[in-house]
Amino acid sequence: MKNIALHWKILIGMALGVVYGLVLSFVDGGGDFIGDFIKPFGTIFINLLKLIAIPLILASLIKGVSDLKDISKLSQMGGRTILTYVATTLIAVTIGLILVNTIQPGKSISVETRQELVEAYATDADQKREAAAKQQEAGPLQALVDIVPSNIFAAATNNRNMLQIIFFALFFGIGMILLPEESSQPVKAFFDSFNAIILKLIDMIMMAAPYGVFALLAALVVEAPSLELFQALALYAVTLLLGLGAMIIVYSIIVKVFTGRSPSTFFKGIAPAQLLAFSTSSSAATLPITMECVEENLGVDKEVTSFVLPIGATINMDGTSVYQGVAAVFIAQAFGLDLSLSAQLGIIFTATLASIGTAAVPSAGIVMLVIVLAQAGIPEAGLALIFAIDRPLDMCRTIVNVTGDAAVSMLVGKSIGKLKD
Repeated sequence: MKNIALHWKILIGMALGVVYGLVLSFVDGGGDFIGDFIKPFGTIFINLLKLIAIPLILASLIKGVSDLKDISKLSQMGGRTILTYVATTLIAVTIGLILVNTIQPGKSISVETRQELVEAYATDADQKREAAAKQQEAGPLQALVDIVPSNIFAAATNNRNMLQIIFFALFFGIGMILLPEESSQPVKAFFDSFNAIILKLIDMIMMAAPYGVFALLAALVVEAPSLELFQALALYAVTLLLGLGAMIIVYSIIVKVFTGRSPSTFFKGIAPAQLLAFSTSSSAATLPITMECVEENLGVDKEVTSFVLPIGATINMDGTSVYQGVAAVFIAQAFGLDLSLSAQLGIIFTATLASIGTAAVPSAGIVMLVIVLAQAGIPEAGLALIFAIDRPLDMCRTIVNVTGDAAVSMLVGKSIGKLKD
């Protein structure tokens, strides 16, 4: 088992969890056994994902912002890079929300099964509804007020306050940039090291993913054995894949319109990086190959790739952004929650900021999804619904992330005359 890739272990855990849950569903007391002795391990795994969310956003965002210090020297390149990345991220989340609201994969679950889900997570759902009701009673600018924390340590005690954490991280990172390098260097070194440690912790947590998936799937089968739940998951996966495919089309248009290159030439040049992205599910691990492909196959100057691509691996997660929009609304639909337009606009805003802090490592996107769910008032327990099939979808999301980085590097290179004809 040691030589088997993690994604295969997770798939095996999925299959074994479903089989185990089905078998024990026909055994007297089997459901109780899973609930008492198997499901807690799935809960622990979800708790670990929640545990790492705040440290991850702090470490990734502060490091990412502080790494942008060279924008002062490369203001033209830096400004266009950041604006383009933000624009494609907004497009990605919007595409995801349009598709999930059109297809409505969560609405395919019957009232009876939805009621079982609501009862299974009643406490969590009630807390979210109460919080949403309080938000509706507040003034029109209360959401803006809530972004700015009065106490960062108090804000860090609740995952629902993620926007406050993001605000502090951005504010802190900007403060580092404005200081002389010799003054901020010790703090930057600390957060660079802190970020590396958090990424290692995520690696450790993901080692437990096969067992967490096994427990989650076994409990899911026992508690909601209806096949329609799995049909809804399949429809959710199709919705997400359609969104990812739409982003590939967006990149094709960007390359054709802004660089004059044919999409076929672009995809042929970036294919090795896409294949590696699919197999590793890591933009960071793929970065050296991405840089090589963009420089040698697509003709972008090294000055551009060395600046644009590392930043993209940090803040440009379009595949993850599509996923966060689709997953958040799907979970809300599954629990019978109707999200208002303002709530979905909040998802766009939160997912855009959260994507900046998404680490370029396997399955970090589901950690950041906690931010989006909490901010939108959607039961975080719904992660159990989608995590089982997250790994293969994560592989597809990473292809989109890497492709987006390459497309933006070509656009920026063309705009400043650093793209070979």
